[in-house]
Order: sequence, then structure tokens, then C-alpha cells
Amino acid sequence: MMKKLLIAVFVFACLGVNAQQKVIQLYNGAAPGSENWNYDEKLAPSETVPLAYDVSHPTLTVYRPDPAFNTGTAMVVCPGGGFFILAIKNEGSDVANWLTQKGITVFVLKYRTGHSLTDNPGKEVWDNIHKGDFEEKIKTIIPLSIADGKAAIAYVRAHAAEYGISPSRIGIMGFSAGGTVAASAAYNYTSENKPDFVAPIYAFMPPALQGTIAADAPPMFLVAANNDDLALDSHSVDLYNKWTAAKRPVELHLYVKGGHGFGMHRQNIPTDNWIDRFGDWLGQQGLLKAIDPNIQAAIEKANKPDWPNIRRYDQANSKVPPPAAGEKRVVFMGNSITDGWIRSDSAFFAGKPYYDRGISGQTTPQMLVRFREDVINLKPAVVVILAGINDIAENTGPEKMENIFGNIESMVQLAQTAHIKVVISSVLPANHFPWRPSITPTEKVILLNKLLKDYCDQNNVVYLDYYSKMVDSEKGLPKNLSGDGVHPTLEGYRVMEPLAEKAIAEALKRKK
Repeated sequence: MMKKLLIAVFVFACLGVNAQQKVIQLYNGAAPGSENWNYDEKLAPSETVPLAYDVSHPTLTVYRPDPAFNTGTAMVVCPGGGFFILAIKNEGSDVANWLTQKGITVFVLKYRTGHSLTDNPGKEVWDNIHKGDFEEKIKTIIPLSIADGKAAIAYVRAHAAEYGISPSRIGIMGFSAGGTVAASAAYNYTSENKPDFVAPIYAFMPPALQGTIAADAPPMFLVAANNDDLALDSHSVDLYNKWTAAKRPVELHLYVKGGHGFGMHRQNIPTDNWIDRFGDWLGQQGLLKAIDPNIQAAIEKANKPDWPNIRRYDQANSKVPPPAAGEKRVVFMGNSITDGWIRSDSAFFAGKPYYDRGISGQTTPQMLVRFREDVINLKPAVVVILAGINDIAENTGPEKMENIFGNIESMVQLAQTAHIKVVISSVLPANHFPWRPSITPTEKVILLNKLLKDYCDQNNVVYLDYYSKMVDSEKGLPKNLSGDGVHPTLEGYRVMEPLAEKAIAEALKRKK
């Protein structure tokens, strides 16, 4: 038992900090039980495994969904890290970004960790696992970390109205050591800190840390791999059996391969899709259906029956006058990158005959269906098409590359038939999708851009090359141009704008 304890609290994972999110101090003043801790949180930078450590003042980092699709469900997410380090990217911010796409408000918890004596905390923990005093180092830390998890739930419930959250739809999930924090919340709770659902992922949860399962114990979702490096799969099986014996709802996904600490990391094996199974479970629990009937109506309206979301710009389009004499009207047709452009830099559109007709999440078949309403009927001189990344992300299901390209080609042909000049934009660089980590888009982006450029060269269409001006050494968007690796920041749009202006000017010069 002791040997397992020593090994089980270490996790292999990486970290990312999103400084743009709201950060909340979990306690007013020193955290109870660690008032004498005088060390400050640190970051150990590394190209491969940066780590947060020396956490003495617990915090919650808030990730909020689009208000139009807020379900009212909340999740406290607890990264793993052996109670000495926190893997808050692979098991934190990446998870949060995926959940917000489902309409869930997420609170990533930095719970208290032990004090590291070196500036290489990952190696220090790994080395200390093999020393006889490691148990002494962690036995007083674990209860404090667990207390932080319960305090986080209580905080979210107390501030539910502020975040548009239902006080009866607050869950907690955690990974490895963070799974200890999450699973422990399902025992000995009060009305203030009781989780409404719990998801321990490859959690360290031996019998010594468990308690009595109450008659109203929350539903539980469990994930582990049979070849867990720390042999923690048995802990998940034990929790499953005990929840079943107590006649409480529980679901277990035990994969043959995956190891320990896989989180949102892609390995090209079935564990890559565990988060999708979690999404299925959340849906079955009714947690992805909005509580507010108006919000739920908006969600249903956006997804069906108006699949292409033609009604999105109905009112705006009705107010667009016929083009004035000599007006060089431009419509920007696209997805969330176009949709977010006018919000990020409205000055780019101000005072110009430019119309933004982007819709977040859209794929090329959806854009093709609404092309007449949102482009042709506005009678622009030029249309700038930016599309394809969501097809690669399979937002509306798997799509062949030839169909993605074909849909864009069809939009071009519709525009040219209506005597509208066309600018085809390259897809922006992307080497991952926060909302769909099982897909690696890098090479598909490159291939689609090649198809688009070749088509433009052969058909006298202007090709707008964002890709080569924005790509980094890892074939993605650099951090200064994007907060999540897909959507541009204001600085990213400032790179795009002169390129777009130049392409529009070139299109206007061309006869065809």
C-alpha cells in the first residue's frame, strides 16, 4: 500500500497558463491549515513539460462558454501532478476549452501543493518517490488539497447566479492526484460543497482515502487504462464496484492501452476519445441541455432545423441598402475566425462598405447553403471566403478533402455567376483543436491550402495567403497571435488586415 502511495501521486503531464482568464483567490487570506506556508507559486519553464509548483494560495481560473449557449452546468477541473506539481494544460486548460464548447462554465482549480526544494520540481518529485521519506512529505498535503476541492465547489455554488450557473448542476473532475481531490468530494459532503456529479480520471483513490457512500452520492464517471504505469486502474474498478453495490449511478471506461496521465494528449489509440465518451455521459445525464428555456431554444434553433443558421443574419441583411454608385462593397464569409474579427477590431470595418458574415463553428456545406442569403443578395463587388478549418475538425462529421475543396469551389462559382469577384483565403495554421484533441490538423491544413492556391492560380482568382505570414516552427499559430492555437487575438487580426486589404484591391483590379 505504501509503495503504491509513493508512486501513485506522480503524474506525467504538461502545463499551460491562460493569462486571459479570470483568476479567483479561493480563500480570503491564508488558506486554512497552511497559514505558515510562505512560498509563492512558480512556473518551471520547459519546451516540453512546463510545471506550476509551490501553490500555497489556491485559485480558480474561470473559462466561460458563449453566453448564447450557456447550459447552466459548471465543472471544477483538478489537474494532476503528485501533490507537488500541476499539469494545468493537458489536464486543465485543454479540458476547459473542450467543455466550454459544450456550454459548460469551467473552473480550473490550482489546489495546494507541497514545497519544492529545487527549480526542477518534476525531477524532484520523481526522485523523491524512491526515498523513504516521501510518504511523510505528502501525508499532510493530501487533506489540504481535498479541502480545496470542496471549497471550490462551495465557491461556485455560492456564486452560481453571477456566472449563470444552476446551483444543482455543479460537478468536479480530476486527473490522478487531482482525481483524488475529485473523488474525495463524493464523500463526507455538506449541502454547500456536495458535487452534483463526479468524474475521477485515472484517479489515485485507495480504500484508505475512501469513506461511506451516502444514499444520495452523486453519479460518477470513471476512466482508466489497463496498462496504467502506476497501476491505478484497480482504483477505478474498486470505485465502480462500490458505487454499483450502493446502487448509485456509475459508468466506467477501462481501456486496454493508454498508460497514465494521457489527459487530452493524443496517442492515436482509443483513449484519445475518452473525452467524447464523457460528453455522451454528460448528455445522458441531461447536463448539456440548457436550464433556461430561452437559451435551450437558441441552442436548438442554431442546430436544428436551421442547420446552416440562415436566420443568423436575417435582420442585419434586411437593413443593408442597395450598393451606392461606385461603392466597392465587400462581404467576408467565414466561420468563427471571421465572426470574431469585427468584435476584436471593429475599427477595421468602421466607415467601410465591409460586411462580416462569419458564423462560429461553421463548415463549408453550411456556408454553401447560406451563400445566397449572406453574400449574393447583398450584391458585393468582392467576397472574401475563409473556410475549411471546421471541416477538418469534423464539426459536422467526417468530411473528405475533395468535398471541402469542392464546397469552396462551388461558392466561387456562385459568386462569379453573380458577377462578384472572389478572394479565397488560405486556412490559418493550426496544429491542434482545443475542442477536438483527437484530431491533428497540421497536414490537412497544408493540403487544403495547396489545393486552394493551385485552383486560384489556374482560374485567375486571388489567393489570400494568411498561412505563410502567421505560421510558427510547429506549423501552428504563434502564441502572440492566438490564445488557443486556432482563433486570432487582436494582434493576429492586425496581421491579417493589411493582407486582406491588399487582396481585395487586387481582386477589384481583375476583369474576371
